Amino acid sequence: MNLYEHTIIARQDTSPAELKQLTEKYSKIIEKNEGKIIKTENWGLLNLSYLIKKNRKGSYIHFKIKGNGNVIEQLEKNEAIDKKLIRHLTVKVKKFDLDTNYFTKKEETEKNPKKEKIKN
Repeated sequence: MNLYEHTIIARQDTSPAELKQLTEKYSKIIEKNEGKIIKTENWGLLNLSYLIKKNRKGSYIHFKIKGNGNVIEQLEKNEAIDKKLIRHLTVKVKKFDLDTNYFTKKEETEKNPKKEKIKN
């Protein structure tokens, strides 16, 4: 089985309930095609580098998937016709980084400070 990181960007006017539906919809497609979701992350509403289909922002959802190429093929086929999505990207990786959360808010990191480095 291959390891994939798959990110989808939904339109900026997508409600939280619709984002949850999108996550569930694509999770079902993955599981139906004998894939396994290792982790799902909702990165929230982020600025885009440039306008994409007249959108300045997008809601990012990131999946860490274990499966074969057929899973990705089915995902991308469904995402190409979904009007709520702006873009999607799939990257094949050798191993997952499950420890680091790159898009946590500052308030959350202040509540859980990182371990202090030991000084010699």
